[in-house]
Amino acid sequence: MINYRSLKTRMLLKLAIPLIFFMTTESVLSYFVTLHYVNSAYDRWLFDSAKSLTQEIKVQKGIVVVELPPAALEVFKWDDMDNTFFKIISSKQGLLAGDPFVPEYMASSIDWSQPVYFYAKIHDERVRVVSMLVTEPNSSELIFVHVAETLNKRFNMMQDILLADLVPQSVLLLLTGFYLFVGVKRGLQPLQTLSDEIAQRSSYDLRPIPDTRVLKEVRTLIDTLNDLLSRLNAAIATQQRFVSNAAHQLRTPLAGLKLQAERALREQDIVAMQPALMYIQESADRMAHLTSQLLLLARAEPSHGSIERVSINLSELVRASCLEWAPKAWQRKIELSFESHHEPVMIKGDAVLLREQLSNLIDNAIAYGHANGNVWIKLQQESGAHLSIIDDGPGIPLPDLEKVFERFYRVAGSAGNGCGLGLAIAKEIADLHQAEIKLSPVSAKGGIRVDLIFA
Repeated sequence: MINYRSLKTRMLLKLAIPLIFFMTTESVLSYFVTLHYVNSAYDRWLFDSAKSLTQEIKVQKGIVVVELPPAALEVFKWDDMDNTFFKIISSKQGLLAGDPFVPEYMASSIDWSQPVYFYAKIHDERVRVVSMLVTEPNSSELIFVHVAETLNKRFNMMQDILLADLVPQSVLLLLTGFYLFVGVKRGLQPLQTLSDEIAQRSSYDLRPIPDTRVLKEVRTLIDTLNDLLSRLNAAIATQQRFVSNAAHQLRTPLAGLKLQAERALREQDIVAMQPALMYIQESADRMAHLTSQLLLLARAEPSHGSIERVSINLSELVRASCLEWAPKAWQRKIELSFESHHEPVMIKGDAVLLREQLSNLIDNAIAYGHANGNVWIKLQQESGAHLSIIDDGPGIPLPDLEKVFERFYRVAGSAGNGCGLGLAIAKEIADLHQAEIKLSPVSAKGGIRVDLIFA
């Protein structure tokens, strides 16, 4: 079972994926920006706390002491959300005050001209630590102040800032997604309406689809469908006309066959049967010719698809057709001549169809030309191949020159027993090869010139 992709789903994905990507990227960037500024703010407060401790460091009689009253210590450590720890140590005396478990920065080379900030753990809880070097002018000792603070305030502030940023973004994302869904659905509604209208039609309803008040893209689709419906309607009409005309043309010889067969059955003498049998033979020949022409016409119709084009030597093809029809020309005492100054003359096309086209044109020229007359066939190479077939027969009246290309049309009073399909077939085959075919009178006395021009 074929799984067809939905145009609506594809459009929504094409629009939603970049939107979600940008929102996610912006959220990640917001997290790191917020983390930076929250740390910067609380690191300054942490530094201020360490700085306040340095004011309690005194040098008395060359000895460094820390005077930190209990009340001041309580104020220093008071915080309703975080725990604060500190440690003041001397390079000579060791721990001077504070909590001995406060971690120290362990890097080998440290620039103590600036405070050092780092993360550590106290009692399995993460803390932010600031370490700074204090120098007393009356002492040679190196004094270090370390202050550590848990991260609850930082996390709470980050959470508040991120929520203030993410909640509006999430609402905006939902509203944008809803708007995209509704917009895509409404944008594709004309296609759904068009689909419903076509689905409700019967297989015989080939009327053009109305294209009022639709988008430009949908109008283009409707115009294409209407063009297809128009061509399909024309093809069906052509087929129906073909079947009707074929039935009409076959009805006459069949009726004659039936009548002559009944006549022959009534006769007892074989000699008396001969006229009926001869008529039956003529009718059978005419029906065979008509059937062959109908099959060839059906094959030459454009509705059967494009032909397979191969390289053909038109000069050789015309020469072979002339040799094929030479016996009929000799029978009517017509001189059939072929003239070509360029060999070979190459074209692209279907050799079988072109051979049938030439046969119809040469057959017509011989059949409707004067006995003891001439049929000239000339092939020239100009901008393309130009084939001319000229006879000296009675010609075709000017009002009938265009009509003779219609199926089953015969000029009133014309000789021969044709069925009116030869020129129609030649025209269909010419159209399949993008060639031009035209008729023109040779002179006021008569004669017809058929020009077949290949691009």
